[in-house]
Amino acid sequence: MTIALVNGRVLTDNGFQGGFAVLVDGGTITGLALPSDPRVRAAERHDLGGQTLLPGFIDCQVNGGGGVLFNDAPTVEVIRTIGEAHARFGTTGFLPTLISDDPDVMAKAIDAVNAAVEQGVPGVLGIHLEGPFIAPERKGVHDAAKFRVAGADDVAMIARRHGGVTLLTLAPERASDDVLAQLVANGVIVAAGHTAADYDTTRHALGSGVRGFTHLFNAMTPFTSREPGVVGAALEDAASWCGLIVDGHHVHPASLRVAIAAKAREKMMLVTDAMPPVGSDNPNFVLKGETITVRDGVCQTADGTLAGSALDMATAVRNTVQMVGVSYDEAARMASTYPAAFLGLGSTHGHVAAGYRADFVVMDDAYQVTETWIGGTKVFG
Repeated sequence: MTIALVNGRVLTDNGFQGGFAVLVDGGTITGLALPSDPRVRAAERHDLGGQTLLPGFIDCQVNGGGGVLFNDAPTVEVIRTIGEAHARFGTTGFLPTLISDDPDVMAKAIDAVNAAVEQGVPGVLGIHLEGPFIAPERKGVHDAAKFRVAGADDVAMIARRHGGVTLLTLAPERASDDVLAQLVANGVIVAAGHTAADYDTTRHALGSGVRGFTHLFNAMTPFTSREPGVVGAALEDAASWCGLIVDGHHVHPASLRVAIAAKAREKMMLVTDAMPPVGSDNPNFVLKGETITVRDGVCQTADGTLAGSALDMATAVRNTVQMVGVSYDEAARMASTYPAAFLGLGSTHGHVAAGYRADFVVMDDAYQVTETWIGGTKVFG
C-alpha cells in the first residue's frame, strides 16, 4: 500500500517546499506529487500537520545510547538498543562505534554489526572502529594500553566484506602507505583522528586515501600561524569530509563558524560521539573501570577529560542553527545528505527524492523530533 505523507514542509534538493505529498511504497520514495495527483488520492494518507519533513539523520560516530555502551557488549541486542534510543532523536542511520580495544573485541564487534545488518536491525549502516591505531599523545579517553600499529592480520580483519560500510579512524603517522593502500583497496573508509601528525604528514595521508577527519579540532594538532597541523590540512583540502561535535563543549561556536566558512561546502557533517546517557535516564556509565558522569551536558571523567558526549542528532541540528548561525536547511543536510555522501551512500540515502530510501525525520518549529521513519516504517512518534 502506497503511503502519502501530506501537509508538510519538505526539505528537497531545491530547498524547503510546501504543497507536495511524499509518496512511499515498499520502503522507497516513489515521488513527490501534488495533492490532486491520482496516486495521492489512492494512497493511505499520513498528515504531517504542517511540520517539517527532513531526510533522516545519519550519525557516523555512536558509541552508545539507551544506557548501553558498544564496547561493553558488542552484540546485536546492544546495537538494537542503541538504534532505538537514537531513533527518538531523528537518527535513521548510524555506525556503532568501537573505541580502541583488543583484537578479539574488534572481531566480535565486526561480527555483531554484520549480523545486525543481515537481520535488518533498523538504522545500522556498518561499523566505525575508532582506534586502536592512534597516537598516545592525542589519546583523549582511549586506553593507551590497547594501542598498536596496524599489521597484516589487522588489515585482513577490518577489511572483511559485509553488508555495511566500514569506517576506521587512525593516526596517519602510525600507518604505513602500504597499510593505507590495502585498507582503501578493500573498501574501508579511512579517517584521521586522535593524531599528533603535522601538516605535511596529513597532506601525504590525504593523497594516500584518507577520506575524512574524526571530530575536527578534538584530539589532533591545531591550526597555528607557522604550523597548520591536522586542522589546517583538513580545512584546506576540498575533497575530504570533517565531522563536527556541535554541543557547545567540544568546540567553541566561533571556531565552528570559521571552520565551516573555510571548508568546501557539503564537506562538513554533524556527529554526536554519543555515549550511553543519550536516550537514558541514567547520567552515569562506566568506561575502562571509571565512572563517567554527565555534568551540565558534558560527559567527563573525574579529572575533567571529555569522554564522548551526551549529544543527540536533533540537538546537534538545533545547536548548529541557533548557536552557530547555519541555516536550517544546511544544518539538516550536515546531519543527513553530507554524511551519506561521506559513507558512499549518496545514491540511496540522505535525500527526499524519488528512488531514495524512505528514511525521514519530522520536526516541529522548536526543532524537536515528533516522528522518525526508517525504510518507510514509522519507528518513533
